[in-house]
Amino acid sequence: MADGPKAGDAGARRPPPAPPGAGLRVALFVTCVNDTLFPDTGRAVVTLLERLGVRVEFPMEQSCCGQPQFNTGYRQATEPLVRRHTRVFAGYDYVVTPSGSCAAMIRDNHPRIMPAGAPVAERTYELTEFLVDVLGVTDVGAYYPHTVTYHPTCHGLRALRLGDRPRRLLEAVRGLTLVELPGAEECCGFGGTFAVKNAAVSAAMGADKAAAVTGTGAEAVCTVDNSCLMHIGGTLSRLGSPVRPVHLAEILAATEEPVPAPPAQGSSR
Repeated sequence: MADGPKAGDAGARRPPPAPPGAGLRVALFVTCVNDTLFPDTGRAVVTLLERLGVRVEFPMEQSCCGQPQFNTGYRQATEPLVRRHTRVFAGYDYVVTPSGSCAAMIRDNHPRIMPAGAPVAERTYELTEFLVDVLGVTDVGAYYPHTVTYHPTCHGLRALRLGDRPRRLLEAVRGLTLVELPGAEECCGFGGTFAVKNAAVSAAMGADKAAAVTGTGAEAVCTVDNSCLMHIGGTLSRLGSPVRPVHLAEILAATEEPVPAPPAQGSSR
């Protein structure tokens, strides 16, 4: 009979498998909205990616991706922002952002404005794309004991074609109950500058979305874009709805440590 493995043999003790993101150097593009209004979302992305073994860096020179200017027709004002973005994020394995609209702006429009920006654009991923397509994970070790409904934002749905990636990630969160949102694919009415130029239409669309969200009976509504979530959350607050807005990244970053309930409307995040 052959002797079993001895101490020191290669087969005696196998090292634990490396986390899915081991060895990757990733830059976080936090976006203007998150940087100024929702910093907890950026922190959640770092917590989540580091838990998966990713080395996350935050380039301090980052600025706006140029989406508001470009969408309003000011291409000349957009070009310096694209040049800056390309310079700041060059050299990273990947650029990850918790914003479907900004990811779509970079991927679809930066190469059109400045072809030299294509390499950075090609390495830019919205968070759920990065988790599912690059790291190959859906169970990120999250625990969030709440009932949640998911709104697929327009850029995530139509520009990035995120498909079921966010739902697959939510379905793998322990303690979370995911409920369907009626009319989920309908726009919430934000649309960036659309909400300013067409305020009445935007408000009406927001009211329809808020009514659908409240009707689910969920405790929280989540999206992959805080800009849309801000619009939905503000409407929910004005209507007196108990449903709380929370970015998907913050749900995925939550663990079995004590997790506070999503913040009530009107409180600081």
